[in-house]
Amino acid sequence: MTLFFCKGFKVGNKKKLNGKQIVEELEKINFFNLTSKSELNAEKLEIENSYNELNFFEGKSREESLEFLDNRFYSIDSEELFFFFFLTEYLKIVKPSFEKLGLKLNFSNEKSSQTKEYWKHTIELNGKEYVAFDNNFGELDWGIAYVKFIEMLNAELEAQKSDERFYPISAQNDGRLVLLTKNQFEFVKENYPNDNEHPKILEDWKNENGIK
Repeated sequence: MTLFFCKGFKVGNKKKLNGKQIVEELEKINFFNLTSKSELNAEKLEIENSYNELNFFEGKSREESLEFLDNRFYSIDSEELFFFFFLTEYLKIVKPSFEKLGLKLNFSNEKSSQTKEYWKHTIELNGKEYVAFDNNFGELDWGIAYVKFIEMLNAELEAQKSDERFYPISAQNDGRLVLLTKNQFEFVKENYPNDNEHPKILEDWKNENGIK
């Protein structure tokens, strides 16, 4: 993981905020609305300290777990996600955030058709079929599965008229993504480094990682 120590500089003509101010601004744009009240202070402190010490955007994880307190960050092992069984397991992980937003995420009718060189994997979300993988096997399989996962979730968010979208951060075995409104994403983009450890628009991430 690349870490950045960047205290005391200005972004353009704007003075760099400190961690406490970052938390205050995130609160104004409802970043913490999916975090339970009992975990809110711990989450805010983690965001503040991560910014002050590392200029890094990530919430607090639960002890001995890859789950986050804020219901916005998610750890995604792209290798696991690629396999048939794990798609529904990751859908179960993100479903509570949909429910907190008053949205549906029902999944069913998962199908698989495979040859030695090719695999088609589909699933229905809220009654609509989505492609989880439809390619010959190759070096980009994990990345393709990661992208298809984000695309199907974002399609359902859009269909249900939500302002939230999932933004990719990283794939592979230590993959991560984050759920943000456009306003929240723009705030993060303005105040954190624009690098491979921070959220990207999905199309930009695909271009940078050679996925069509």
